[in-house]
Amino acid sequence: MDVRISNPDKVFFPRRGLTKGDLVGYYVDLAPQILHHVQRRPMQMLRYPDGVDGFSFYQKRIPPNHPDFVETVHVVFPSANEIDFAVANNERALAWVVNLGCIDLHTWHSRVTDVERPDYLLIDLDPSEGNPWSHVQKIALVVKEVLDELGLASYPKTSGSTGLHILAPIKPELRFPWVRDFAREVAKEVERRIDDQSVATTRWKVAERVGVFVDYGQNARDRTIACAYSIRPTPDARASAPLRWEEVADVDPAVFTLTSMRERLDAVGDLTAGMWRRKASLLTRFEQLGLEAPTTDEHPRDRFAGRGRGAWSSKTGRSRSAE
Repeated sequence: MDVRISNPDKVFFPRRGLTKGDLVGYYVDLAPQILHHVQRRPMQMLRYPDGVDGFSFYQKRIPPNHPDFVETVHVVFPSANEIDFAVANNERALAWVVNLGCIDLHTWHSRVTDVERPDYLLIDLDPSEGNPWSHVQKIALVVKEVLDELGLASYPKTSGSTGLHILAPIKPELRFPWVRDFAREVAKEVERRIDDQSVATTRWKVAERVGVFVDYGQNARDRTIACAYSIRPTPDARASAPLRWEEVADVDPAVFTLTSMRERLDAVGDLTAGMWRRKASLLTRFEQLGLEAPTTDEHPRDRFAGRGRGAWSSKTGRSRSAE
């Protein structure tokens, strides 16, 4: 690998004594598992140039002097602002992004071939202060129950922070607002089954929440999450770890870190292997949730319906699309 790493000995996680070089080494080591989650996705870079205890900033626009092995996707925003996002399609691109100080990898829910249509549905269990982890675990199992009844494969992973992500691979045939509508009804069905607002809630206003937020709102265009196996900017260098469903009830997220994930992979393998071959259509499942199935690509909230798919070029690494 011919990527120059600047200041590899800089300490990024003081509590653990882990350096920038350790972080890059982790991502290169786990590149085969990580790449199938980030490849061909627009990446929003969250940079911590001095490690977890320093300042951080989001950078959507890729630096103009980026190397050729880091591809891009071109997106036009409603404001007419145009941004070239990084797309990490290979090991060298991963190392280059992490060398910029990106501790975790934040990617869109869609691929560059059609940035308007996500290829997974997300339920994000987001506890606020005072919500015990046991509530997150309880809710997650109900989410699985609902998704199972809908015939959707689901993959849980620790967020790497205090929550849990549940991904359901879907065919990229619906624009984001339709997928968000579907996810909202999944979340509301979970809320109904729990039937305890102190445990699970879909209340949008933070001031009105008591229990864990069953967040469906992340299914919106240009929202990002830290991908599977990402290291998070926590003092203990915690990882976003894929789980078996039978582990969810007893798992402690703190055991998954930069220094333990290789051993975890050696023990259980990549629990997300093959997940992208299990994409299901949502079109035939709306009625199961009491929703009217989409009969048109246009959505009442979709300002960009009808503009078509972006034209991705593997040679140039660019695709044009509108937000």
